[in-house]
Amino acid sequence: MRSTGPVRRIGRLLVATTATAAAGAVTALSLAASPAAAAPTGTTAARPGDACTAADLGTRHPYVKTTEVSPTITHFKGWYVTEGTTGQQTVSTDTTTVISVSVGLNDTIETSFAVEALSNVKATVGLDVKLEYTSTSEESNSVTWNLTQPGYYGFYKGTKKVTGTYGSLNCNRAQQDDGSWALEWTEGPGSGSFTTFTTLEEGAVRCQDGVPADSIMAKAQALLDCGSAAAQADHPAGAVAPTAQQKPDRSALHPTPTTSTPAEQPTATAHSTRAALDCSAEAYKIAVPGKPLSWGAPLLADDGVRLRPSSIFSAHLDNWRLCNVTEQDGVLEASLWNWGNGGCATIAEQNASTERAVLMTVPCAEDDLQRFYVYRDVPGSSKIGVQNKYTGSMMGYDRYADGEFIRQYSSGRQDGTGTFDLTAV
Repeated sequence: MRSTGPVRRIGRLLVATTATAAAGAVTALSLAASPAAAAPTGTTAARPGDACTAADLGTRHPYVKTTEVSPTITHFKGWYVTEGTTGQQTVSTDTTTVISVSVGLNDTIETSFAVEALSNVKATVGLDVKLEYTSTSEESNSVTWNLTQPGYYGFYKGTKKVTGTYGSLNCNRAQQDDGSWALEWTEGPGSGSFTTFTTLEEGAVRCQDGVPADSIMAKAQALLDCGSAAAQADHPAGAVAPTAQQKPDRSALHPTPTTSTPAEQPTATAHSTRAALDCSAEAYKIAVPGKPLSWGAPLLADDGVRLRPSSIFSAHLDNWRLCNVTEQDGVLEASLWNWGNGGCATIAEQNASTERAVLMTVPCAEDDLQRFYVYRDVPGSSKIGVQNKYTGSMMGYDRYADGEFIRQYSSGRQDGTGTFDLTAV
């Protein structure tokens, strides 16, 4: 393997060598040591440019970029009431529109990132929206209403459909106007669209009823097509044949199946041939700050990367090189090549969408599952956060213990256990 000048410069940036650097490292250590430094749950959502701490380097948060709220009718049935047939009526409506909760192309809403994204939507629009996967098609279509006047009615169920876009924030160093450095929440990879909705509202409305503009009831009244001859004609009591605009949108009822791969992520390639890597000459340990355990690659192919103590018997399984390094907006992107087993760190393709999937090593290939973003503390500190490029998830561990797996977490570990030290060997 050959090393290059730019990669060597990256290595020098990651090692503290001056008195100023040492002071920065001490500050970063104090930040990382306290779980309280991590962004607490339930506080105001982070925005681009907000300050973060070294404990946040291993975390990721969504933020809402745009929203749109639109009253939508999900179930409808035209119904004619004559003299003598007023009173309580129970009507089975037809499904007109199906709304499903989704974040990106992932409609399972099982990860903390997706739940947090929808929680931010709720706070942004000020509506009680669904925070878990559900669909309006799962709702009962029966509507019961007490009718006091004869006429042409629309029995309906409807909701406020909330759609929009979100971005992804990561903590990374940023140079200030005076030349100093600080940690800020910056927009990173991982953006997409979301859909959710409010609790379904039901009722019955006539053409002559006064209703609030742009309300769910107004949408139902519009479906009555009150100016048409069919709406104005006399009908026997009961269901009225649906007009063209009352008929369901079949494409909405049977949406195109989605995959578990987030829309904002590039496509993973097959693990085929060994990639020709351009790796740094320096080797690094990816260690827990202030503690002896660090990332240790496995000897067995079906095992994962674990926290291990470093010793003369580690056989370089605790040594990693940064390969094919690029940098954009201050964020490094690299493959992590292990000196001991010759493999590259990856999340297995079949587990890409799985929260807490274990980090593995496999033969190196051109594959975004083997590419990682590295978020750095201010110069002088070796603290980093590590994010898989394809899944968007941050690397961390469940507990500090010998043999504990390194895993992926969609939002990272909020207690600071996703912040590591990248130290030259």
